[in-house]
Amino acid sequence: MGQVRVNVAAVTEVPVGEGRVVQAGGHTVALFNLDGRFYAIDNTCAHRGGPLGEGDLEGRIVACPWHGWRWDVTTGANANNPGLKVACFPVIVENGAIFVEIPQ
Repeated sequence: MGQVRVNVAAVTEVPVGEGRVVQAGGHTVALFNLDGRFYAIDNTCAHRGGPLGEGDLEGRIVACPWHGWRWDVTTGANANNPGLKVACFPVIVENGAIFVEIPQ
């Protein structure tokens, strides 16, 4: 089983310190810009399914807008219980375009 690279946004569409919800080949992904580096995690919070891409980002931690569960966008780990994780996806930036690699 390989990976598929999907163009999800332009670099200019995701400002520093913010996140966006994007679609990548049937996956709903939360895409974040941390000081010009981009990270992608599953958009669905493991607690109650809240949209992580709509949460508040402080440093590398996003808080789910529904119940405040906090996730490290660089690793997918829960800030309070690192053993609990959401999926992370590789991100590639080429010529101003952001690509996310998802399982095929």
